[in-house]
Amino acid sequence: MVGVQENLNSRRTVYRFTKQEVDVSDLEIAFAAASNAPCHKQTHPWNYYVLGERSREMLLPSVISLARKKAAQLSDEEIITSEKRAVSKILDIPVIIAVTSKLSPNDSFREEEDYAATVCSLHNMVLSLWDLGIGSQWSTGGITRNALTYRALDISEDEEKIVGFLKVGYPESIPVKVKKTVSEIRKYLP
Repeated sequence: MVGVQENLNSRRTVYRFTKQEVDVSDLEIAFAAASNAPCHKQTHPWNYYVLGERSREMLLPSVISLARKKAAQLSDEEIITSEKRAVSKILDIPVIIAVTSKLSPNDSFREEEDYAATVCSLHNMVLSLWDLGIGSQWSTGGITRNALTYRALDISEDEEKIVGFLKVGYPESIPVKVKKTVSEIRKYLP
């Protein structure tokens, strides 16, 4: 294990994973970290849905539909390649977790606070996984807003918003990223 500061500063989004399985016990450690995130008024607005094989297969119509829309201007061969790549992003990842936040249609401030808390929870999970040598990628996009996705996963669009899918696994490689310097992001005001 490394120190907290090293963990915070070394974490990178992982896009390519090995085939090595992630132990459920490691996921449970990360879920405990997620559960301990700060949240205003102790609402704990997050839910995590670990997708099994059947759930992933149920997502395929949504994934294929979105891939076809995205590739509409491409050749037939390129469309097929795009579909295969999209399906692979669902079926070939060691662990996929749908992350949701509770909705508060009558209280936009509460909903904003809950979204922020959910992201804190998600980040706790990501950092916990990283500490265990496990990488992740928080993925958003059209799939998180597609009605087919909600139906496939039996998530109520009236009660929860999918804020993303967390792809989890052991890194095949860790990208090198140049981040902004502290002086570029920090301002001391008088």
